[in-house]
Order: sequence, then C-alpha cells, then structure tokens
Amino acid sequence: MASSLFRRSGLSISTSGRKVFTTTPLIAPRTAVRWSNSISQRPGSDHVRFPGAVDSKFTTEMSFSRPSNMPAMPTYRVMDSDGTIVDQNHAPTDVSDEEVISWYKNMLTVNIMDLIMFEAQRQGRLSFYMVSAGEEGIAVGSATALSPDDVVFAQYREAGVLQQRGFTLQEFMSQLFSNKNDAGKGRNMPVHYGRSYPKQYTISSPLSTQIPQAAGAAYALKLQHLQNPNTPPRIVACYFGEGAASEGDFHAALNIAATRSCPVVFICRNNGYAISTPTLEQYRGDGIASRGIGYGIDTIRVDGNDIFAVREVTKEARRMALSDGGRPILIEAMSYRVSHHSTSDDSFAYRARVEVEDWKRRDNPIIRLRKWLENKGLWNEDLERDTRDEIRRTVLKEFSAAEREKKPPLREAFTDVYEELTEEAQEQMKELKRILETYPEEYDLREFQDGIKGL
Repeated sequence: MASSLFRRSGLSISTSGRKVFTTTPLIAPRTAVRWSNSISQRPGSDHVRFPGAVDSKFTTEMSFSRPSNMPAMPTYRVMDSDGTIVDQNHAPTDVSDEEVISWYKNMLTVNIMDLIMFEAQRQGRLSFYMVSAGEEGIAVGSATALSPDDVVFAQYREAGVLQQRGFTLQEFMSQLFSNKNDAGKGRNMPVHYGRSYPKQYTISSPLSTQIPQAAGAAYALKLQHLQNPNTPPRIVACYFGEGAASEGDFHAALNIAATRSCPVVFICRNNGYAISTPTLEQYRGDGIASRGIGYGIDTIRVDGNDIFAVREVTKEARRMALSDGGRPILIEAMSYRVSHHSTSDDSFAYRARVEVEDWKRRDNPIIRLRKWLENKGLWNEDLERDTRDEIRRTVLKEFSAAEREKKPPLREAFTDVYEELTEEAQEQMKELKRILETYPEEYDLREFQDGIKGL
C-alpha cells in the first residue's frame, strides 16, 4: 500500500503497510485497496492470500521480527529549544504575528491559572485540581487547527484546548467551584469541563472511556454527512495520555475507528508518567505511535513542546481524516509532565526533583515560543511582566467572583436524568425537604441558591 505523506511540508506518516522515514518531500497518494469478500489462493502465488494477511510475501528464511532491530519512529519538529526554525520551508507563514502572540497568551493564561488554583486547593478552597504544566503547547497548538464545528473529547490536561476555543475564565472558575453558573450544574468534580459549542464533551473521571466514545461519535458524524452532504465536514479530536493507552478501551477504540474508517484524530500526550508509573514500566514497544501502525492507522510522532509542529501536524491530520470518505489518524505528542499528577500526588516520591527542575529550565513549550517571539522582536521582558500581571489580576478577579457565587438550587440534583421528573425522584425530593425542615440546625443551606425553596 502506498505511503500517505504530508504533501506541503514533506512530513512522512507511517501507514499500515510500513514505516517511512524521510526528510524530503515525497508525493505518494494513498489508494484505498478494497478486497472482495471471497479471497482465494492462486496456484503458484508468491504471496499470502489468506483472509487475515492478503499481501505478505512467502519466504524460506525463518526470521522473527524483533522490535529492537527496528529504528524508532522519528519525532517531527519545526522549532528547536532555542526558538529557532530548523527548516525555513516549514516556517509558520500561514498565520500572523498577532495570532501567534494570542496563542502565547493563551498558554500563559492556562499556566497562571494552574498556579493559582493549585495553591487554592492547598488552602482548602478547592477540593481537587490538575495542572497541565509542560503540555500547554500540545493543547493550544492542536486546538488552533480545529474548526468550531469539530467535536472534542478530552481528558484532564486539555484546559488549553478550551482556552483556545473560547472557554472563558468565568466558565473555568464556575466549573471549578461548582456554582450556579456552572454549565454542569455542580454535578461534577473540578477540572471536568464541558461546553455545548464549540462542542466539548464533558470530561469524565474514568480513564480512557472517552476514546471509544470519540470513535463512535466520529462514526456518527460520518453517517450524518453521508445522509446529508450539505452538513459541514467535521472530525472528532480525542485527547488522552499514554497511561490511558494502557487501558482496553484504547485498543477497542482504535480498532473500531480503523475498521469503520471514522474521521477521528487521536492525540496522545506522552508525558512520561501515568501518575507514578514511568513509561519504561508501562510498555516495551516504541511508544504509543507504534500501536497505531498495528491497527492500520496513519500515524505520526511530534515534538509536543513545539507549538508550530503540533499545529501543522494536527492541521494535516484533520485534512487526512476527512479525505477518502474518512479515516482515523494517530498523533503521539512527546512532552514531559513538569507538575505533580494532581493535587493528590507528590511526584517527588517517585522521581528526582533535579529531573523536574532540569526540564523546567531546559525546555518547555512556553519558553520555546517566547524565545521565537523575542528572536523576531515581537516580545520582550516588559511585555512579559505586564502580560503576566494582567492575566494574574484577571484570573484572581474571576476566582473571587466565582467563589462567592451561590451553589445551584438543590432541585438540580434531581433534574436532567429524564425529560420529566419521575415519581420516584419527586418522592425523594419531598423526603429530602422533610429532613431539611426537621433538622435545620444540621444543614447550612445558605450557600445554595434559594435555600430550601430551591427544592
């Protein structure tokens, strides 16, 4: 099967047939090979025609394929750690300087919000929080390549995706504090954001459940477009960490997406750790990218600290996912988790502090893009200081306002499960009201909108 390549940039993608490693632009259109339901072995054939492998050459040499003998899949990058474009043919010429600055500010916003909310949890003002330090470039960079109509299934380090797609600080804070302005009506733990448009499915706590859901949603989008070609072409972007790729849901999802040719882009953030488990204890293969090859999915590995590379790869992956009737793409974005896994974790119990500090100092997506901006004369120390101060003031303002807001009415604990409240739910509400009225000194309802009347 011919290799499918990023045509404009010359990026090579590994397809189900083989790996392609090249630094030169190659044009090789991907041709879909459709086999008939009946496959028979022709006399004298020099290759396999079994249903399970239809184009494997026969050989008299017994040789086991050994992963250690194969080269590791390369990692695509546009900009090095000094903020220098390594190949001017891939320079970001399709975006304005102002747009790149807005990306930088979005990464800064997420980073500053993370610092403030992490401290808020330590102060007992928030029950839980997860930061995305070191992975802001993956989230913001990939989101710049999505359309507002594309559907996102995220995990819990994709605040940058929402920030880039218009999620406001008020929406972030309302969800974190579960107040009456929370779109989820206070029913979820912090960092489980969601939005109706641009479509951002609410983040779930169980690991990797969003991956098969994303494959199914992509299949639904495909069927919708087949039934009504006038609907805008859309993809599903699905985010997860390499730890989630150890779950069975990951494998089921990739197989479903591949066999049904679903227009979904799987974006794996490989940050080195699944909570306390390092990648060396998670798998023995060549990262997560090698698994995409096994499922017959076009795959690429990218430097997650390079926002330009992430954007370019995602943009091309989106185009490919919508071509030829739709197909899945897997992107493995390499990064390093600078922070603790969550506020419930102390990462220094399982990794050296000097390792973390070295990554902070040596390379991260924010510093790298800042160097690029400074090299072009678009940024300086004064702008950095003023921008950080302004963002911090805005975050703290929204933080304070959201913390003072009332919680949703008590009635919201019962609504939205069914279109109308069931008789059982109505009885439960009556019983709850009776208990609250009987023991008013035991329950402080002042923080809920309308108090007991909210029932």
